[in-house]
Amino acid sequence: MGAAFALPGAESRLSPCFGYKARVPLVNGKVDRTEVDVRLGNTLIEAKLTENDFQRAEKKVLLTYRDFLDVFDHERLPQTDRHYLAYQLLRNVLAANALNCSFCVLLDERRRDLIETWYALMSCVKSVHLRTSLGVVTWQELARGLPAKVRTFLAGKYGIGIPFQPTSRTSDEGEEAKTPAATS
Repeated sequence: MGAAFALPGAESRLSPCFGYKARVPLVNGKVDRTEVDVRLGNTLIEAKLTENDFQRAEKKVLLTYRDFLDVFDHERLPQTDRHYLAYQLLRNVLAANALNCSFCVLLDERRRDLIETWYALMSCVKSVHLRTSLGVVTWQELARGLPAKVRTFLAGKYGIGIPFQPTSRTSDEGEEAKTPAATS
């Protein structure tokens, strides 16, 4: 499962904790019930496979999080008049901040809209240290290092295959022939 541990900050010798209760601090001194899909050492991971979006929440809800205004440039966040978009990711970044962890979102590369939303949110993180501990990995990238049986499952159930990578081949004269993608 080598590539699985190419997730930013993840260490291969650790066991994953699924459904990790992050306990993100609130302004009132309590904690919320945010659950992160996986904690692997000091890396929190949110895995998105079939969901349409990252949910939304009324702006007043996010203001109940103790560190929200310190962590984010809230005026630049993806939002409508009444809601912040990508609520799940906002909470996960707040969890990473509170726990001093890195955070990675696992997405289908075909969902450019979700990837763009993630990058828009990342650009609103004020702290360079926190922002550089955030990452994205696609299911397609992850699939490269998974066992064949798991790759077959992902391909059959979700249409997730390994992205095409052009390879060089050798011609009869022993010279390296380039694929069209490799010539530019």
